[in-house]
Amino acid sequence: MLLPPYSAVILAGGVAQRLGGGDKPLRQLGDRTILSWIIERIDPQVQHLALSANGDASRFSDLNLPVLPDRLASLGPMAGVLSAMEWTKRNNPEASHVLTLSGDTPFIPRDLVQNLAKIVDSEQKMIASASSAGRPHPTISFWPIAAFDQITDAILNDKGRRVLDWLTIFHSRTVEWDHQPFDPFFNINTPDDLREAEKIMILARSPLV
Repeated sequence: MLLPPYSAVILAGGVAQRLGGGDKPLRQLGDRTILSWIIERIDPQVQHLALSANGDASRFSDLNLPVLPDRLASLGPMAGVLSAMEWTKRNNPEASHVLTLSGDTPFIPRDLVQNLAKIVDSEQKMIASASSAGRPHPTISFWPIAAFDQITDAILNDKGRRVLDWLTIFHSRTVEWDHQPFDPFFNINTPDDLREAEKIMILARSPLV
């Protein structure tokens, strides 16, 4: 099957402070890591896949994926977004957008790229974000590569340092996903969340969801 010419970058630098420390995406969920769940779901949807994370990249070596350090320090998720855009410009020049994904959201939908792509194809400077249960998920978004210089210049001038800033600056739209039988954008922050994810994963193993 010919995949659409998109790249995806998983923002995998989250620290699991409320889960006892360490890399949150590398926490175990069932028989694999949270990160492995995400990769299993997104890899068939894109041509190129990478991780955004700082520190020793060897902790991800078993995944055989590029690991992108932050271009600019102290920016939180926007640092990962910039790294994702720069990497896509260099490695996938056909791509009009790059998808970013939260590293603590193991059950992303199998039609994520397909449905977000529908609303960005005709507009080169539009952000498309996922939503469920009426709640947007800004870090799970398609970012327009054409806006890389604009975003970089703004941030260097101490503007637009939050993901939500850019959803306002650009013409952004959301795509709503059904949150039944589970929210596909359920994210893991606490021990209770991890226990809930262990229940969800039984449903999520079905290739139909």
